[in-house]
Amino acid sequence: MFYMYLKKLDINIGNIEWLETKNLANYEDCVKFMEKRAIGIRQNNEQECVWLVQHTPLYTGGTSALQQDLLSNEFPVYKSGRGGQYTYHGPGQRTVYVMLDLEKRGLGIKEFIYNLEQWIINTLADFDVIGERRDGRVGIWVVKKDNSEDKICAIGVRIKKWVSYHGIAFNINPDLSHYKGIVPCGINDNNLSVTSLEKLGINATMQDFDDALIRNFKKIF
Repeated sequence: MFYMYLKKLDINIGNIEWLETKNLANYEDCVKFMEKRAIGIRQNNEQECVWLVQHTPLYTGGTSALQQDLLSNEFPVYKSGRGGQYTYHGPGQRTVYVMLDLEKRGLGIKEFIYNLEQWIINTLADFDVIGERRDGRVGIWVVKKDNSEDKICAIGVRIKKWVSYHGIAFNINPDLSHYKGIVPCGINDNNLSVTSLEKLGINATMQDFDDALIRNFKKIF
């Protein structure tokens, strides 16, 4: 039943299969799909894959998640094999699962993460937003007029036998109040928060963001 909701996109970038799930996706189904695809990629009988998803509201805890950073059980909570701490997924957020063969591409883990970051920075530039890296803080950040910083994109990946899966979560117009149930990415600082394109005053649709994301993927990968 789950696979009925997968739509193959007509995008020709190398030998990568682009998929989209139009309905709100179940997290456990997505993890099962990614694990199966990662094995297939390693065995050279499945294509690399980029998968565009929106989830039902939920929290996931990465391999570094601390129990005290989970402040609410309002939404389902899932342990995740990706790196990082707690994050939120939900409607209005574009989650992008990136299943690539890093060995064939000659990419080390640090270079792969750097490329994911640059992908988001370049995509944000299409909306006249400056996205920045920060040492010691994973993800992409934007600086506000008062010099405080907000996170607009979380990054959490898993690498197994040099195939990547999991990926990025970018806030277009989610309900940001849902982040109150966690300490996002373990960062408990009054000068740091989360934001979205909508909060930045940018009226972009999911399709607008996807189009920019695809354009910039070609430049990076």
